[in-house]
Amino acid sequence: MAEHSGKDVLSSDVEIKGTIKFQKELLIDGKVEGEINSDGVLTVGENADIRAEVKTKSITIYGKVQGNITVSERCELKSKCTLQGDLKAARLIIEEGATFIGKSEVSSGMSVKSASSRPEVVRREESAKPAFAARG
Repeated sequence: MAEHSGKDVLSSDVEIKGTIKFQKELLIDGKVEGEINSDGVLTVGENADIRAEVKTKSITIYGKVQGNITVSERCELKSKCTLQGDLKAARLIIEEGATFIGKSEVSSGMSVKSASSRPEVVRREESAKPAFAARG
């Protein structure tokens, strides 16, 4: 069998109840209820509705996730996503417009070695908008 490269995809018409395990990259655009465990990279598509405990290396969320997320590296919440649940990550990026309801714990390298380590804050610059519109 030929070596598989690229992302595996669960399309928007797929519904799964149970545990999902994968190795490299997975894009979920359907409905999942249960658990997702991986050392790989998970992308939650715009049509996705996930109700699961998620443990993975990295996650990017465009759709809806309800459940706790633990990632060893990076979590990115895109502008139209909704996350309801607690989040543990080494790095967290939240775009303007994202909805996040829960607690977050951000620590460099999931094992906190020193109390003086500070979380990395990443900000994306957008077109400058005046804080107050001119009145006239």
